Amino acid sequence: MTRSSIMAILYGVFAGVVLLGAYFGVLTLVSGWSFAQSQFAQFWYFIVSLAAGFGIQIGLYSYLRNVVASRHGEGKVVGVTGVTSAAAMVSCCAHYLVNILPILGAVGIVTFVAQYQIELFWVGTLFNLGGIAYITSRITKFQHA
Repeated sequence: MTRSSIMAILYGVFAGVVLLGAYFGVLTLVSGWSFAQSQFAQFWYFIVSLAAGFGIQIGLYSYLRNVVASRHGEGKVVGVTGVTSAAAMVSCCAHYLVNILPILGAVGIVTFVAQYQIELFWVGTLFNLGGIAYITSRITKFQHA
């Protein structure tokens, strides 16, 4: 295993952990630690898969960037869609923002998010898979060029 592979794995693990930290941080700030724990217990399979998918994308992107740099910058590095992971994880419980934002008319948005919480998890998961497939195809294409 090369140094760039190890660094890519470390970046990916770090990104996944940071995303989980952001999830717990946002929910704790909005509704408290016990609520964050209960939501995680209820939806852990979605939350962990979104964080893992985000971490994989960051790791693959880091690896691709290192491969491109090692060939003296040939080619163009593509963007990552992993931001959707964070958005899906945070949006899953955004309906609880109504506790602190009732004056801003967020009730309509909050109701929508609450009603489609599971669907938003699936959208985030699909975007993760799409991002992983796309970055993997760029790595494969770049290595065969």
